[in-house]
Amino acid sequence: MAAKTGFAWTILLASAVLEAIWATALGLSDGFTRLAPTLVFAVTAALSMAGLGLAVKRIPLGTAYAVWVGIGAALTVGWAMATGVEPASPLKLLFIAGIVGCAAGLKALPAGKAEVPDAPAQLLRKAP
Repeated sequence: MAAKTGFAWTILLASAVLEAIWATALGLSDGFTRLAPTLVFAVTAALSMAGLGLAVKRIPLGTAYAVWVGIGAALTVGWAMATGVEPASPLKLLFIAGIVGCAAGLKALPAGKAEVPDAPAQLLRKAP
């Protein structure tokens, strides 16, 4: 089971990288009027979503989504700063490091399943 979970994390991180690519391509597509960035956006968005969907088979949805969004956003901003599209600053770098640190913290937590109560049974027990 641990190997399957490790593979799910690999898929999730690859999907986060694809998220950064599609977000960047979206910005470059100029409202879907430029063909190449629009095609890159469409392909990488589909692959990124598919990877997220596969990852949530083994990783809890809330954790997977938070990591996917956080890492994807950090990479998108990092790329924009590295290419000069967006200015870099020490505070911005600190906050991006915080996002990455929080994502790593979620990965480090145990992956146990939460106990989900049986709502209909609870309602019946409360009935007079």
